[in-house]
Amino acid sequence: MAGLSLYFEDGHDDLDDFGFDDYGSECEGIRITAFLDAGQDNLTPLGRLEKYAFSENVFNRQIVARGLLDVLREFSANENDFISVMETVARMSEDGEPTVRAELMEQVPNIAMFLHENRPNFPEAFSRYLVPIVVRYLTDPNNQVRKTSQAALLILLEQGLMSKPDMEGKVCPVLLELTEPSSEDDLKIEAVAIMCKLVTMLTKDTVEHLLLLRFCDLCSDTRLFQIRKVCAANFGEFCSIVGQEATEKLLMPKFFDLCSDSLWGIRKACADCFMVVSNCTSAEVRRTKLSPLFINLISDQSRWVRQAAFHSLGRFISTFANPSITGLHFCEDGTLREIPKTFSESHGMEVTNSNSSNSRNASIIGSPNTLIQPRSESLEFISDTHISPSHPPEGHSQENSTSRSQYERSAPLSHQQLDDNMMFNSFNFWRPPLPDITQDLQLLQGQERDVTLEEKEQITRETEADRKDIVPSLDAQGPATSSQIQKVLDCLQPHLDDPDVQAQVKVLSAALKAAQLESQTEDADDSMSESNGSTGSPTSEELSAMSELSLTDAQISDSPSTSPVLVDDSEHSSEESDLIEHVEEDKDSDAVKACEEEKSKVQNVIPQQLLDQYLSMTDPARAQTVDTEIAKHCAFSLPGVALTLGRQNWHCLKDTYETLASDVQWKVRRTLAFSIHELAVILGDQLTAADLVPIFNGFLKDLDEVRIGVLKHLYDFLKLLHAEKRREYLYQLQEFMVTDNSRNWRFRYELAEQLILIIELYSHNDVYDYLRQIALNLCSDKVSEVRWISYKLVVEILQKLYSCEAHDLGLNFINELIMRFCHSPKWVGRQAFAFICQAVVEEDCMPMDQFAQHLLPSLLSLSSDPVPNVRVLVAKALRQSVLEKPYFKDPDSAYSDELEKTLSVLRNDEDRDVRFFATLDPNRNIMDTTALI
Repeated sequence: MAGLSLYFEDGHDDLDDFGFDDYGSECEGIRITAFLDAGQDNLTPLGRLEKYAFSENVFNRQIVARGLLDVLREFSANENDFISVMETVARMSEDGEPTVRAELMEQVPNIAMFLHENRPNFPEAFSRYLVPIVVRYLTDPNNQVRKTSQAALLILLEQGLMSKPDMEGKVCPVLLELTEPSSEDDLKIEAVAIMCKLVTMLTKDTVEHLLLLRFCDLCSDTRLFQIRKVCAANFGEFCSIVGQEATEKLLMPKFFDLCSDSLWGIRKACADCFMVVSNCTSAEVRRTKLSPLFINLISDQSRWVRQAAFHSLGRFISTFANPSITGLHFCEDGTLREIPKTFSESHGMEVTNSNSSNSRNASIIGSPNTLIQPRSESLEFISDTHISPSHPPEGHSQENSTSRSQYERSAPLSHQQLDDNMMFNSFNFWRPPLPDITQDLQLLQGQERDVTLEEKEQITRETEADRKDIVPSLDAQGPATSSQIQKVLDCLQPHLDDPDVQAQVKVLSAALKAAQLESQTEDADDSMSESNGSTGSPTSEELSAMSELSLTDAQISDSPSTSPVLVDDSEHSSEESDLIEHVEEDKDSDAVKACEEEKSKVQNVIPQQLLDQYLSMTDPARAQTVDTEIAKHCAFSLPGVALTLGRQNWHCLKDTYETLASDVQWKVRRTLAFSIHELAVILGDQLTAADLVPIFNGFLKDLDEVRIGVLKHLYDFLKLLHAEKRREYLYQLQEFMVTDNSRNWRFRYELAEQLILIIELYSHNDVYDYLRQIALNLCSDKVSEVRWISYKLVVEILQKLYSCEAHDLGLNFINELIMRFCHSPKWVGRQAFAFICQAVVEEDCMPMDQFAQHLLPSLLSLSSDPVPNVRVLVAKALRQSVLEKPYFKDPDSAYSDELEKTLSVLRNDEDRDVRFFATLDPNRNIMDTTALI
């Protein structure tokens, strides 16, 4: 304790001698360089700096390090003194106390900025004295010093103070040395982090020549997962810097390894940067390699990885956007504009050809790959083959097509049986619960009611004769067998921990049972046909029994209430027949609608699996298994997805958008409300009027948190509508004046700003009839900010009326302004009138002779107002605006004498602010007086 007491006594003596006696945390205005002042030691300032910089008292050395910037300012005038100070700084950097070194490093960015601004030889001095300190401290044994040097290095690069030779010759070699396999773990992890942060501030050549290969090696570090995690988190930055060629050649293999890493945190980091990586690859790599990789991430066993993947799904889809398909492009200011038709038409044939080829590829099935086909593609095939059998799928030979067409004409019953086998196969359609599909059988029954029994026997014989020719072609493209399903189940067994895989296993198990039952049924049919062939042609009684048996099977597989009874017409009354036909028609329409609905979600711009996963984000089950706010992320990225697909594929997103617009979470609806104007640009006027206007109307009646999104871009949305549709919203603008919370003044402020823009969209009559009253109400708002912006709105309305030659309406509006504001009992209203008059003159809203006749007399009458704040704005309006107009400057003007007389009175006003503005030169910088309003 004695030593400690002596230390404080010595420290106190030093502080008294060196000018630090009053230094403390409560004394903020102390001059740190006070130790340079002359004292009892008779030393020069540089001598005192040398003494205190290397004092045995640590506190003294800290104070010197903290005040180095002020010291440099003191000695910057003399070159020799400046060099002496910089050499002292270099020696201080070798101080053994970590706190001194940390204090010194904190001042390095400030010193560098001072040298850059005041020293002509800045690069040389900075590179000679300060850069070595920063580089040496990157390997300092003290953690605080290293962190301080890393922060200083980033600041120097952000400010552009470090030259390229210093980075390549001094900083990068140290980072490469610290990231060697033999380096210490802590230093290696920190060096990787700082290297990944520096890459965004370096040039492409520097990164490729010095850091790229080392980064690839670090991505494969198997000993420290922290290094792989840092690399995964910053993978997108490296891809953005090095470009497409290096990304696909060197970085993509590493990215694949990171995406399949055993740690979920690394896979999650890859999912977060997936969009940036996708932007740096070609369209082919994006579709063929990155898309399957992303599907793996989105079905990852870790919930956090799936959550990150779903968050990035919409952004990843947006990287597929092609202006030649969407017809839109982003301008330099960030706005979305349509590409001129001359440009888009030149790409029209290419787009059409690609779309048709993609459609053909999506319709090719009939192999074991059917197991992984998206459901929409399978439904598209069923729709094509079932509704239009005259157009066989590609991949079939011409002979098969010919025999099939002949077979359809000669044996419609056999064709129906074959279609039924495909439609009722439970494996191809294991994802969605399909409705009852028996319409072809029912239609066939209706056609055959007038056919005699002999004709049925003939048809049956033809069917049996042609069966052998048709079955082989079915086997070539038919449903998957039980052995194929069993193989898929065996592959899924190792992944049963995933809930999604469990659901797939359940469905596939059911499909396996169905396939086994179908095979048994086919065996029974074969044995029956063989027995019939051995005994000869069946009799009419046997055919009737077989018909009843088939009817029983259909009743078992279908619901009893919808299965028709296959009997003669003589057994039914006319009412029962009509009822059966009505039921059949309803079932036909429902089945067709279901097929069309699924087929409408098929497109060829992006991989269909990506779109299916995106559309599933509105599924309530996703909120439970992935993220409770997954619908919000879906809504946030929907405009980007819509832009990628193009307006021709809007039908794929329409149902999803309507689902999000009616979501129970107001945050989801708010997100859509803020972006509906951008979506309107993407879809065009026709789709906007049909699909977005009803949702827009719903947002207008929603919570204020949702309405503000619509209000902020009200002008942008209304200008995209036709004039007739746009005029309907005139009646609803008044509703924005009513809010859930009257204190929400920013809502009314935003309304005034939008009305200023909206004025140009309507005629002067509509502006006068509907917008005028809203503007006047806003001018009387309790909040000054709302009133101030509303006065500008009034001026815009007046300018609109006079620009359209509606002088009568303009005069009526002026009289209303005079009565409401100039003669207002409240001084705020009278002050507002002076402000409006000044704005009218400055904006040339009306002819000056009209202003002098209708507004100037009322303005001059306020020069004698008892409230000084009113007279201040009157003086400002007259001196700075009115008298600057040539109409009033002319000495022959009828109003010049009256204006000069009024100004002379204001120059002698008792209030000094009034006198100031009455005598102020208009060419001087005018102080802002809006705060007075």
